[in-house]
Amino acid sequence: MRLSVIGCGYLGAVHAASMAELGHTVVGVDVDAHKVERLSQGRAPFFEPDFEEILRRNVESGRLTFTTDYAAIAGAQVHFIGVGTPQSETGAANLTYVDAAVAGMLPHLGQCTDGVEVVAGKSTVPVGTAARLAEQIAPTGVTLVWNPEFLREGFAVKDTLDPDRMVYGLPDDEQAAADAQAVLDELYRPIIEAGKPRLVMDYQTAELVKISANAFLATKISFINAMAQICDAAGADVTALAGAIGLDDRIGKRFLRAGIGFGGGCLPKDIRAFQARANELGVGQALGFLAEVDKVNDAVRHSVVDTARRLLGEELEGKRVAILGAAFKPDSDDMRNSPALDLAQEFVGLSASVVVMDPAAGPILADRDGLPYEIAGSIEEALKDADLVVLGTEWKQFTAFAPSKAAELVARRIVIDGRNALPREAWKDAGFTYVGIGRR
Repeated sequence: MRLSVIGCGYLGAVHAASMAELGHTVVGVDVDAHKVERLSQGRAPFFEPDFEEILRRNVESGRLTFTTDYAAIAGAQVHFIGVGTPQSETGAANLTYVDAAVAGMLPHLGQCTDGVEVVAGKSTVPVGTAARLAEQIAPTGVTLVWNPEFLREGFAVKDTLDPDRMVYGLPDDEQAAADAQAVLDELYRPIIEAGKPRLVMDYQTAELVKISANAFLATKISFINAMAQICDAAGADVTALAGAIGLDDRIGKRFLRAGIGFGGGCLPKDIRAFQARANELGVGQALGFLAEVDKVNDAVRHSVVDTARRLLGEELEGKRVAILGAAFKPDSDDMRNSPALDLAQEFVGLSASVVVMDPAAGPILADRDGLPYEIAGSIEEALKDADLVVLGTEWKQFTAFAPSKAAELVARRIVIDGRNALPREAWKDAGFTYVGIGRR
């Protein structure tokens, strides 16, 4: 099938390359000429495991191309909307890029000669957006569906080609819905034949699936971080607590590891946008708890600084703090809402001398001017003469680093495990004062 993908950022570029990997012919459209040039050369503009390999392979095969010209989408059977929906000043989702994508597409829709033509929204949008966009697209004779993405950074290629479920949000018109569903079924045939669940529903429910899932995950993470604060105050151990409650299959073990909170471009933005949309619908009280989820997420980061002051003395001026991590999670270079960098800024604000090291995000930071902290090129460089080590991102390079070697490099053997991911006993055996989040 001939496909187009509007927006070639993280979501759009991965989706475009993955659809080409399934054998489709795909054109990606983006207004950023530099990004388009880089993608056209088979070079990834961001770090994501396995992505550059399938990008290069499909660009070289000719199945995958990129352009800044919307006219290139004419004749494609499925057009994906994969642009960002950043947070606005009010907390609501900013739909500027979604609206611009639709406006750019409209003159070139309705030209497919191979069958029913479909626009498929993948961006995370406030409920009610699809119905509004469907009215704009209707005069072209093209059907809008909402087909949300569920990508995890670090697993995006796998989550596209081997998803845990697919969601089709279809119009109320039965014939249009049936025709559009048939197109999507053909598009995703290898995935469907592999037995992956396909869930068919209306626009509004499809729009709510992704943002509801993110709100639930954020709540679960903040819950265990709130329990970590209780454990610290009571002298209990949150890791043992999480293991015990996680055995209840109504709760489950996943996302119950306490740490310095969630970040990235989805969870923080989505829970705020969800609250804003609920307020617009007149049911803001239903999601009032998400404001507390947000507060807990911030509070756990502040507690790390309080712990550092207790360990090093109230005055941190001149103390050298090594923060291992800058990306919000491992296997990514995404630093949006990064807990590790929030900590770096807090320590700088207390006049500490801060050095940050990250395998993927570090080189990006090193190219930026005016940073208030130092960027190290290696773990050894970061640890050299440190008074305090803080694990901010649980990269394998950090969790596997030998504590005995770290002990030879630092000025003071103190480590705060912000992700409860380090081998505690090994660090203690190396002479470190080890402090986890909510751990005895």
